[in-house]
Amino acid sequence: MDKVVLSKTPDYSEQTLYESVCRQFACLDYDFTKMKGKRVLIKPNLLMKRSPEQATTTHPGVIRAVIRRLNELGVEDIVVADSPGGLYNIGILTGIYQVSGMMEAVEGMSAHLNYDVTNGTRQLQGYRRVSSFPLITPVLQADFVISVAKLKTHGMTMLSGGVKNLFGCVPGLMKPEFHCRFPKKEDFCEMLVDLCECVHPDLTLVDAVISMEGDGPSGGTPRHTGYLFGATNPYALDCVLAQFIGFEEDEIGTIRAAKKRGLCQGGDRISLCGDTGDFFPVKDFLHPHSKETDFSGNVPRLFQKPVAFLVGTVAKPRPVIRRSDCVGCGKCAESCPQHTIFVRQGKAHIQYGNCIRCFCCHEMCPVRAIDIKRFRLFDL
Repeated sequence: MDKVVLSKTPDYSEQTLYESVCRQFACLDYDFTKMKGKRVLIKPNLLMKRSPEQATTTHPGVIRAVIRRLNELGVEDIVVADSPGGLYNIGILTGIYQVSGMMEAVEGMSAHLNYDVTNGTRQLQGYRRVSSFPLITPVLQADFVISVAKLKTHGMTMLSGGVKNLFGCVPGLMKPEFHCRFPKKEDFCEMLVDLCECVHPDLTLVDAVISMEGDGPSGGTPRHTGYLFGATNPYALDCVLAQFIGFEEDEIGTIRAAKKRGLCQGGDRISLCGDTGDFFPVKDFLHPHSKETDFSGNVPRLFQKPVAFLVGTVAKPRPVIRRSDCVGCGKCAESCPQHTIFVRQGKAHIQYGNCIRCFCCHEMCPVRAIDIKRFRLFDL
C-alpha cells in the first residue's frame, strides 16, 4: 500500500518548517543514509521570477529546511536546480534565484545553486509516448532526486503537484516542443508520466502551506492550506493532493494515466500518515476556468451531437489577452508552442486558428495580462 505523509504546517517560520520536514523524513519509508557521499538533487518549482509571497514558486524556507535536515543526516553534496519556463540561461537563473529567495535558502548550508545550463538525453524503457527525454545536466548527474513541488492548480493539467513539477527537468524552450507533439491533454499527461518514470524521483515533497487556487500555475490566487505533503510514490501523492483541493482523482489526466499503468491505485489503497487527525478537503478551493464541462450526455439524443460540437469548439476555454494590461514583452509569443502569438504595436495578439489551448501564454505572462475565458453559461 502506498503511503502519503501529512505534516500540518501553519506558517513558513524556520522552526515550523524544520519540524515538519523532520516529521516527513521520520515517517517516510526511506533510508536516508544511502545518500551519504552521493550527489543529491533538490528540484523545486521555479517557474518564473516571482517572490515567495506570490505562491508561484516553492517557498525557499521549505528548501532550506530540507537541506538542513539532509546536512544533519550527513548528506552534503546537494544541488538545487530547475529549468524555469522560457529561456534557460545563467542570467535568467540568477534573477529567479534572487527574487524567489533561493539564494538565501542555501546560504551557510552544504548545498549550492545550479548554474550549469547544459543538457543531455536519457532513454526510457517501457514508455507509452516518449522513448527519451532531454534533461538538464543536474538531473542526469544526480544519484538521488528529491522533488519539492508547489501545490497549485494548472490551466492544462488541472493539478500542478508531484508529477507536473518534473516538467522543469526539461530544459528551457524544449518544453513547448512537447506541447506541439502532444496537443491533446490526454496525450500530454501520458507524456508527463513517461517523464516522471524517466526522472524517477526518490522522494517527493509538496509545499502546500500557501497554495495557489484559480487559474494557476502563475495567474491564480494564493490560498492558505497549511500542510506539507510527502511520499516516495508521486502518483499516490497527487491522488491525495487532488482530493485535498476538491478534484476527483480521475479528473486529473496524469492520475488516470498512472492508474492505467498500475503505478498507483488511488482511493483507499493509499495510507495517510502523520497529522491526519483533522485533515479534510479545502472548502471551495477554486479550480481553473479551463476546467472543461461536458453536459452533452444529459440532453436528449437528438441534440447530443450539436451540443458536443458546441462544447468542443465554440465553448472551449481559451486564452484572452487584456491589451490594456499587456506590456508587449513577448514572453507569451516566446512560450507559444504553435507560434500563434505575435506582438504588434506593443501589444500581443493570438491567432486562434492554430491555438491548442495549452495555456503556456497564460502561464508565462509576467504581468498576468492573459485570462482564461470560457462560455459564460458554464459560470452560471
